[in-house]
This record gives sequence, C-alpha cells and structure tokens, in this order.
Amino acid sequence: MSDTIIAKRYATALFQLGQEKLKLDQIETELRTLREIFLSNEELVKFLKHPRLTAGQKKQLLSDTLKGFSKETLNTLMLLIDRHREEIIPEMADHFILKMNDVKGIADATVYSVNPLSEVEKQRISETFAPKVGKQSLNLTNIVEPSILGGIRLRVGNRIFDGSVSGKLNRIERQLVSTNNRR
Repeated sequence: MSDTIIAKRYATALFQLGQEKLKLDQIETELRTLREIFLSNEELVKFLKHPRLTAGQKKQLLSDTLKGFSKETLNTLMLLIDRHREEIIPEMADHFILKMNDVKGIADATVYSVNPLSEVEKQRISETFAPKVGKQSLNLTNIVEPSILGGIRLRVGNRIFDGSVSGKLNRIERQLVSTNNRR
C-alpha cells in the first residue's frame, strides 16, 4: 500500500476524532505547525528514521518538543512511530489540512507577482477567483517572480490562471507562429 493512501487514512481517522472531540481547529493549527517543522528541518525525518533510536526515544523527543499539542495529535504521532511510519507525518498533515479546507470552502493557492502583494490585493484576488474554482475563499501564498514582467499568475490545485505579461506575450508569439505556419 502506498504512503499516500496510508497518510490519507491516518488523516481521515484524526479528522473524525477531531470532529467527535470538537477539536478540529486546534488539531489543524497543530498539524500546520508540525508540517512547517518537518518541511523546514529535513534532518528531523532522517533522525526519526535512524535505526539506533528506539521507538521510546523517538516518542520522548516528540512529546518533549510538542508539549502544548492535544493528546489526539500526540497519540496519532505515537501510533505512526510505533508502526515505523515517521516519514508520512508531513503528508498526513497535508491531507488533514485539505479536509479542513474542503469543510471550510477554502482552497490553497499560489499567486506569482513581480512585487509582494498587499493584504488588500490578496483579498481582492481571493474574492475574484474563489467562485471560479467553487470555493468561498482562497488561502494565498505569494511568490515574487520577476520573470512574469507584470500582472499575476495564480495556481489553484492543477488550474492556472495566467494574467501575466509574459504569459500574454507567449500567447501572442504562439498565435503569430501558427499564423505564419499556415501560409
């Protein structure tokens, strides 16, 4: 069974537990924090997978590090350690966050712009594009990309909305090339 399927199952189980205990928002916050810790520190996964560390040592490390976390989140992490599935923790967190976003009508999106966007600009982009993808709002991550020359490029899941100057120039170029090839 693939790690993705296993991560989804753990995320679903933790989501259901969070619903029962009315702790979904708390668990989401914890998993967002945990995901950031894992993504910013690649050595952590290598450390947790080290064969000389016992499961007890790994559990102690996580318990000490994540003291303020809910027992539901900690117990899920301990279960993953017991089953030697430490490497799926970030992916499990991603699946949980996606489930939460679906419930809230939110989609994660990346917006590329020449300059950093203000909060007002992000809000306008969210209000404009969220209905186009069937969501109530977008959780935007802004990436400064000088190569787009101007405008914005928005990626929501596997959909791309390209209103950048470089994108328009590329479309014009393709049109001109296809027109010249017909002659």
